[in-house]
This record gives sequence, C-alpha cells and structure tokens, in this order.
Amino acid sequence: MGKAQRDKGARFEREIVNRAKLHELDAQRVPLSGATNFAKGDVVVTAKSGVKWIFEAKKRGDGFKQIYAWLEAEAADALVIGADNKPPLVVLPMADFFDLLAGRHG
Repeated sequence: MGKAQRDKGARFEREIVNRAKLHELDAQRVPLSGATNFAKGDVVVTAKSGVKWIFEAKKRGDGFKQIYAWLEAEAADALVIGADNKPPLVVLPMADFFDLLAGRHG
C-alpha cells in the first residue's frame, strides 16, 4: 500500500473517531491497524452501554455508489443487503448509528 492510500485511510479513521466524539461516544483509532495481530479493526467506539464496537474502515472514490443510490432513492433509514450463503448486513448513515449507540435515536 502506498503512502497516499495509507494517508487517505488514516484521515477516514480520524473522521470516524471525530464523528463518534460529536455524539459523546468514546472512540479511538487502533494503533498500527492492519499491521499487527495484536489489535483488530481500525477504530473502536464504545457505546453508552459500555459495549465496544470494532470498525473496519474502507474508503473508495466511487466504489460504493450503488449502495448510496439505493438508500437515497427510497429515502430509507437503512438498507439491508445480502449475498447468497452470507448473513444479511444493515447499512445506515453513520450519524444514525452513533445516535443508536448514544441512546438518542428516536
């Protein structure tokens, strides 16, 4: 991975941490994420309940265009996606997810 890619990833991880903190959640980047077996994930966010959530952060220039289109077309709160023989995934705006962790979504 090149320096520009590492920098882009680190910026995105810091953005996630900062947005979590705006929702009054404890959040931190994982030191040396991806470079060690000691710690997993890129960012750890702690919910108000005390549960720790481990996040993998992926940023693509246009790689998730269809997911955004589905959410926007239906003005949906969340999107459920799935692949054959895999568990379904829920995709929702990060701010809404952090509100849920902070106990403020209603």
